[in-house]
Amino acid sequence: MNENLDTTRLTLLLNELRLPAVKHIWPTFAERSDQEGWPAARFLMTLAEHEIAERDRRRIERHLLEARLLPGKTLDSFDFEAVPMISKAHVMAICAGDSWIDKGANLLLLGGPGGGKTHLASAIGLALVENGWRVMFARTSDLVQKLQVARRELALEAAINRLDRFHLLILDDLAYVSKDQAETSVLFELISARYERRSTLITANRPFGDWGEVFPEPRASWCLLS
Repeated sequence: MNENLDTTRLTLLLNELRLPAVKHIWPTFAERSDQEGWPAARFLMTLAEHEIAERDRRRIERHLLEARLLPGKTLDSFDFEAVPMISKAHVMAICAGDSWIDKGANLLLLGGPGGGKTHLASAIGLALVENGWRVMFARTSDLVQKLQVARRELALEAAINRLDRFHLLILDDLAYVSKDQAETSVLFELISARYERRSTLITANRPFGDWGEVFPEPRASWCLLS
């Protein structure tokens, strides 16, 4: 009877402490601990490690959902041999994120249609999420339209601020933007708001020499993969 009461009380305490993984797994580990004669410290450490691992798994799961990455686009499925000018070692270093995302640096993927820019951008995003960064992937046209709606509703600043939670914003396919001044304007406001604070990855078919038409800010620094 007392054992049942203790178990019920422990379940309530673990709920109060927000330790769902421990609540689920502790009976299994407790049985194993009794059978193998674990010291109390090992038992507690095992429970703590399991809870941390489950929290990491759930966090990555949430971040993958919000990232809106393209399904099936991974580094393993990207054909580096078909694009020899892209260094796999360089891409792998980029995927760590530590040397550039913390600094708010940016990345451009330039090249003609069919070169795998979108695949690579999404794959980089996936690797970064798995490494603990928050990422959002969007077609530039779709995001610009949403920002224009926000501007008409006098909520552009709030819309841009919501994107600030992402360490990396991936804008896929910039080619069309300079055709419309209003679209260019909201996009530039977004890029300016993130400048030297949050990173942006852009894919585009346009040659780098044409970028002054879209981003007239001369101070912006970019890492270029072409």
